[in-house]
Amino acid sequence: MSSKIVVGLDGSVGSDRALEAAAEVAKRDGAALVLCHVVERIAAKGDMAPVHADEPDVKARVEEQAAGLREQGVEAEARFAAIVLGGPARAIADLAEEVGADLIVVGTRGHSALAGVLLGSVTQKLLHLAQCPVLCIPSPRD
Repeated sequence: MSSKIVVGLDGSVGSDRALEAAAEVAKRDGAALVLCHVVERIAAKGDMAPVHADEPDVKARVEEQAAGLREQGVEAEARFAAIVLGGPARAIADLAEEVGADLIVVGTRGHSALAGVLLGSVTQKLLHLAQCPVLCIPSPRD
């Protein structure tokens, strides 16, 4: 049974660094990567359509990242989750449990209004929810 590493991605520099670190671990240990991007859907009221708090080309970007890793000899697949309740941390923790991940890798801070916080809220929640080790990769200093 090969080991699996779930990588939480949000398009930030921090998540790009997390992907680089996860790729290094995967190459060293022969692990498979599962790249995870979570789309938060903001519930709509009345006649309004649901709003997607996401960029339209994110899926293509994550698929390209997975393809690039496969070209480097790293087994990698892209996964996407659309959530209304529970938040990204819950979705990442659930995916890690679903695939039997041995490790989760995330950046310490991603895209949020609280960029000055030492540890991002998603990462902080993930540390409490995950059933496997979580490797937090620091974001570059501004």
